[in-house]
Amino acid sequence: MNDEDEIDLSGLEYVEYVTVTINGQLFGMPISQVEDIFMPKSITSVPLSDPEVEGVLNLRGRIVTAINMRKYLGLPQREDGGQSMAVGVEYRDESYGLIIDGVGEVLRLSGKTYEENPTNLDPCWSRISQGVHRLENELMLVLDIECVLDSEAKSRAA
Repeated sequence: MNDEDEIDLSGLEYVEYVTVTINGQLFGMPISQVEDIFMPKSITSVPLSDPEVEGVLNLRGRIVTAINMRKYLGLPQREDGGQSMAVGVEYRDESYGLIIDGVGEVLRLSGKTYEENPTNLDPCWSRISQGVHRLENELMLVLDIECVLDSEAKSRAA
């Protein structure tokens, strides 16, 4: 990812986030980067793809690459048997569905509450987080979508 690609959230007055959970951790995705929220169905596996690539699916006429965020992070599969959700994003003219555990609400947070990742943040989370917001009862990590998808593009090109 280039420095020009990074979004500086600290200088903005307010940012709206779509909140999602992965393995119990709350993440926020800037709403400007979210195209769709959907339940992934009829995923077709892609032979010889990376393990985190769940496959491809047709979403209203678009071919979407489904990325399983649990597999991407090396986390175990869900044990509760709940229905996974996906957040649709566009990156470099390609459509992706990030498969996550659940979708929450939209939060409007002040850019003044945005902080860099804490030094003691679990490395699993820090590699895909571009910063945090401290909420009343928990820490919301800001998901670095470009980082996740750029590493996907690099690994497919290798």
